[in-house]
Amino acid sequence: MKQLSEATMKKLASASLVFVLWLLVTWSLEWQDLLIGVVFTVLVSLLAGNLLPERPTRLISPVRWFWLALYIPYFLYYCVKANLDVAYRVLHPEMPIRPGIVKVKTELKTDLAKTFLANSITLTPGTLTVDIVGQVFYIHWINIQGEDAEEQTQIIIRRFEPFLRKIFE
Repeated sequence: MKQLSEATMKKLASASLVFVLWLLVTWSLEWQDLLIGVVFTVLVSLLAGNLLPERPTRLISPVRWFWLALYIPYFLYYCVKANLDVAYRVLHPEMPIRPGIVKVKTELKTDLAKTFLANSITLTPGTLTVDIVGQVFYIHWINIQGEDAEEQTQIIIRRFEPFLRKIFE
């Protein structure tokens, strides 16, 4: 039997996932619903099947889900801390801000990990990921602390990287 290409495997994985989601959303096994589900599954997998990560089966590992479960409260802690910091800066009569764009470098390799890191940074108040070029992130920061790139990388990126590496790489 002929080997399936990686692109075909991704599309089949995408189709399977979309069809399962369709079944969960419709909660029906009537032939009309199944037919519409198959049509939409084929369309979505043809159009977006290549958007799945490189090896999607790695994402179902219980160890990765464990690290994700630990990451969520960890991220929420830093999110609340950043909210309080931004509130302080906005409410302070002198508005002690020093905005600017900083260039920091990540050690994460996969696109999925870098995307998750960029979203984590953007969801943390006071920072906004502007661009990603390879391993370099350009981040708008409400209060730049120091001129040293390594120090800025430590403050913005390094606290999230260990978790994201265990989850996505």
